[in-house]
Amino acid sequence: MMLEVKESFKNVKNYKIFEHSQKSKIFDKEVKGLKDYLVLVTVDAKNYQKTAVDIVKSFVNECRTPGVYVTLNKPYDIMQRILENNSIDTRLIIFIDAASRTDTKKVGNCLYVGSAEKLSDMSVAMDQAVKALPTTEKFLIFDSLNTLAIFNKPATVARFVHFLTAKMREWKVKGVIITLEKETDPALLDELTQFSDARIDIGGES
Repeated sequence: MMLEVKESFKNVKNYKIFEHSQKSKIFDKEVKGLKDYLVLVTVDAKNYQKTAVDIVKSFVNECRTPGVYVTLNKPYDIMQRILENNSIDTRLIIFIDAASRTDTKKVGNCLYVGSAEKLSDMSVAMDQAVKALPTTEKFLIFDSLNTLAIFNKPATVARFVHFLTAKMREWKVKGVIITLEKETDPALLDELTQFSDARIDIGGES
């Protein structure tokens, strides 16, 4: 198993994601009562890191739910440090690092895939990570869609998004896809919005 989980996790019916954001009431209304869901979160650059941290904090600290964090922007060690500096217990998270240029390998609670271009390796890593978590309730955060588009052709990104959303449903996770709105193709955003249970746009002051 890739991650040792020593705590018992509570089943949580009401998910208070983004409780520090004005969007919280909208989110709660959209996903209240859903055991698993897929949410698209669009942010601006100013709110990007805080939003990602708040999402993880809500799952891990408030709900005691373990999960998978796929990072395409920051290497694992930096992302882990950011979360720990915000008092988040990273032992409950399996990281998938597609930001570090390295060989595909497993180190601790991180799976390195080597590049955001290695979509097959990333897919396998996500499947292994989700299935390694021993709880019924689990989350998967994909950070981020716009970075994926930097390294891959639009048609490739579109196919991967179809695959990812279908797998999130199959895995029965609380799925969150984060993207910078201004750096994401509008047509892709519209399509992903149709696949999602909710879309939350975070811009300006939270």
